[in-house]
Amino acid sequence: MRAVLTVIGTDRVGIIAGVSNILANSNINILDISQTIMQGIFTMIMVIDASNMSIGFHELGEILDGKGQELGVSIRIQREEIFNSMHRI
Repeated sequence: MRAVLTVIGTDRVGIIAGVSNILANSNINILDISQTIMQGIFTMIMVIDASNMSIGFHELGEILDGKGQELGVSIRIQREEIFNSMHRI
C-alpha cells in the first residue's frame, strides 16, 4: 500500500529527521520526497510504501500527529487511492 504524507508549518530544525525516523522505525520506505521552504513556511510531500509497515495505519497517523504537535507542524497521511480520488478533476 502506498500513501501520501504532507507536512506544513513554520520551518525549524528536525522536521525531516523526526518524520523520517518514525517511518524508518515502522518499516516504511520513502519512495519520493519533495520539500521546500517558502518565506519561512516548511512544506513537504512524501510518497511512501507502507506495504510492510510494522504498525497499523491508524496508529501511524496518531504517532505522526503527536510528532507534528511536538514540532509545531501539521502532518497528514492518506492512502494513495483516497488522495487520488479526492484530487481528481
